Amino acid sequence: MKRAGSLICFVVIFTVYAGAQAFTDSNLPIVIINTDGAVNIPDSYRILATMKIIDRGPGERNYLTDQDNPEFLGYNGRIDIETRGSSSQDKPKKQYGFTTLQADNLTNNNVSLLGMPSENDWILNGMVWDPGYIRDYLCFNLSRQLGEYASRTVYCEVVVNGNYRGLYLLTEKIKADNNRVDVIKIEPADNFSPVITGGYITKADKLTGGDPVAWTMTGWQGYTVNYIHHLPKPENVTTEQHNYIKNYFFGLANAAIQGDRSLATGYPSLIDIPSFISYMIISELSSNADSYSLSTYFHKDRNGKLRAGPVWDSDLTFGNDLFIYGYDRSKTDVWQFSDGGNDGSRFWRDLFLESRFRCYLSKKWNGLLQPGELLDQVKLNAFIDETVSHISEAVTRDKSRWSLPGSYSQNIELLKAWLSERITWITANIGPWSGCSSVALPSLVISKIMYNPPASLWFPDGEDLEFLEISNTGPEEADLSGVYFGGTGFVYLFPYGITILPDTSYFLASNRTIFEAKYGFRPFDEFTRHISNAGQDLMLLDALGNVIDMVQFSDTIPWPEADGNGSYLKLISTALDNNLPESWIAANEVIYSTDDTEADDGLLLGPNPVREVLYLNSERFILTVGLFDAAGRRISSEKVNSHTHIMQMGHLPAGIYFVKVDAGGKIITKKVILL
Repeated sequence: MKRAGSLICFVVIFTVYAGAQAFTDSNLPIVIINTDGAVNIPDSYRILATMKIIDRGPGERNYLTDQDNPEFLGYNGRIDIETRGSSSQDKPKKQYGFTTLQADNLTNNNVSLLGMPSENDWILNGMVWDPGYIRDYLCFNLSRQLGEYASRTVYCEVVVNGNYRGLYLLTEKIKADNNRVDVIKIEPADNFSPVITGGYITKADKLTGGDPVAWTMTGWQGYTVNYIHHLPKPENVTTEQHNYIKNYFFGLANAAIQGDRSLATGYPSLIDIPSFISYMIISELSSNADSYSLSTYFHKDRNGKLRAGPVWDSDLTFGNDLFIYGYDRSKTDVWQFSDGGNDGSRFWRDLFLESRFRCYLSKKWNGLLQPGELLDQVKLNAFIDETVSHISEAVTRDKSRWSLPGSYSQNIELLKAWLSERITWITANIGPWSGCSSVALPSLVISKIMYNPPASLWFPDGEDLEFLEISNTGPEEADLSGVYFGGTGFVYLFPYGITILPDTSYFLASNRTIFEAKYGFRPFDEFTRHISNAGQDLMLLDALGNVIDMVQFSDTIPWPEADGNGSYLKLISTALDNNLPESWIAANEVIYSTDDTEADDGLLLGPNPVREVLYLNSERFILTVGLFDAAGRRISSEKVNSHTHIMQMGHLPAGIYFVKVDAGGKIITKKVILL
């Protein structure tokens, strides 16, 4: 009798119900959450709980009976948890935000969940407004394939306090992290240039999370768009930081409304154009009713450009909307930035109307439609079918649990038909791209990479010795104005007016002073952040986002062994494809500079010779700038108090001039030729 009684108790503990059906196993991972005291999960504060994740691995079934088997537990530990969302709070199926904790219930526990990179902040997305259970998953995946960061997601089924809650997406929360939004976490003391320039995460959104409005901007129709600080947090942002990032957005708005495309002051100098194009493609492909005004994120790293994204909240897309509230905005024949709804700040439409930006948008769009490319409808439909096949079993349980009407397969077919119609409309209305189909690019090649220098007695921080070499392999002097490294995690932007002679190389270093002490000469300039020791995509772009050169190197075979052993990657010949491992060797020979410019004083100026405008960029703070003629007579003198300065010289007669700069107490004089 005792054995029988024990067996009956065992069955009760490990069986829960999805509607009228018993839920015992799944082809998806199973997340089991038990709150302390079995209390309900609130939406205004967090409570403690224990979470287990049952995961036998890809292609394997997972069983509730494995919840006490350590071999199949991907996580077994403490969390704090709350319900989350805005309009989704009206649904009986709740969404959750949680943090993984150590056993003390206080300390964050950075862990990898279901193969995603280690972190502590996570979301269980219930997809409560999406009858297809696929819209966020599809948009996030497409965005990542465009080269942008979007939250990683894994489908799972969730049980809370013995109650089956249905199908969910375990999702990375948007935050600054090397494996998420890869920007520097700005600190309260970072209030002066250059540290005040980043990193920031800002969002346009509604006021349901309790965070105050940082500033507002207007859309084309004159309505208000709210902007909210996400990094730094609203309670931590300083007045200087607030003013810096706010003014940056208004600078973008001013450049966009004027159609200013100059590389010195226009929108190409302020924004990472490829990220804005990627964001618009995902938003418009899906006809996202929330994009541009709500859940619209931006991020900016230190010394970097403003980037759009990551994409977020993609449930009101592909023809779906809050129909229960009378909304029907996700249409196949509108631009979401100008349909009279959530259009967002007017700079989105101004950018679209600017002919050069629109040309690049159209070029990217039409390229993605080609056979085998991302938006090839055959490929898109295959991805949708594969996803549906993966989750259909859980969808049936979820619909039963929440008594959801309608045919799931019919909903998916409607989504595919809508997508086909949407792609056709955009292609017909996005405009031509012949004007930017062929772009002349400088012949620049990434030719050396020191990505993991070893530490030593004299140089205890090996990262200070990192460097890159960029070589001009063309027969002509190349203009580097606005040339920069795209993506995140590694930041460098060439100042306007800088050029590089043929057969010349510029070294970019992690730390100028340490580089010079180690290698015996001063590098051209200093980059921000570090080169990844595990490998990285280094993309050298022109100011408009055209790829000049790209190296996707790795620290593993077949790449040469240059990982922490004192060697660096050296391109065998600049005539070779530098994206191939066999084009490189591991070298430890002495490096030297082929740059004969006067970069050792930390002051860059150009173009030189100059016709109209001379641009100055200094590693030291420029206090004053004076201009003198060839006879030494002072022409002008002005206070600057910045690292950069613009000098108007077009009104002066041609000839030789001298620029005298007081850079933090160091007096620097340079000769300039005015044509």
